[in-house]
Amino acid sequence: MNGLFQTARALAITALPVEFESLAPPPLLLPGEQLEHYQALRQAVFTDLAPRSAIEWLLAIDVAERSWDIQRYRMLRHKLLESYRQKAVEAALRRIDIIGIDPNFEDQAEYYTQQNALSWRIDPVAATEIDARLAAYGFDQDAITTEVYVQAREVLALFEGLLNAAQTKRMLLLREIRISAS
Repeated sequence: MNGLFQTARALAITALPVEFESLAPPPLLLPGEQLEHYQALRQAVFTDLAPRSAIEWLLAIDVAERSWDIQRYRMLRHKLLESYRQKAVEAALRRIDIIGIDPNFEDQAEYYTQQNALSWRIDPVAATEIDARLAAYGFDQDAITTEVYVQAREVLALFEGLLNAAQTKRMLLLREIRISAS
């Protein structure tokens, strides 16, 4: 299945037989996901596994679904970490900017701190300036990363559980395919 190069057999397109199409309905995609990416992953699984029997096709369809779930969880986890990184930068800026401020201006300072963190995320020039400012106050990238993981620990544990469950299910399905093929 995983060789150094692909043989002519591995390069052959393995199409889902028409009689099994009803067993593999189109995926429910989340915003930002593309049907072409799903179909490419599914085709790669079908080509690699080369199912022959009905049971093997059902298992291959499930392997493709679990593989898509794993990709989805990884992408969502990545986006989550980006969001928490912005929150970590915001928390560091808050420690620098809001300490000692007049209580009458705290709400306004909080607003500007949130805007600065958003600018850090979307504007590379602002990010460079903010990173330098944070570093001047002792907040290096390791400190920000630590804050990210502290804030996101519960959600990251959830994603880790989802990934592990999907990977375990995929491995069990692959084992079933191996057994049915022998």
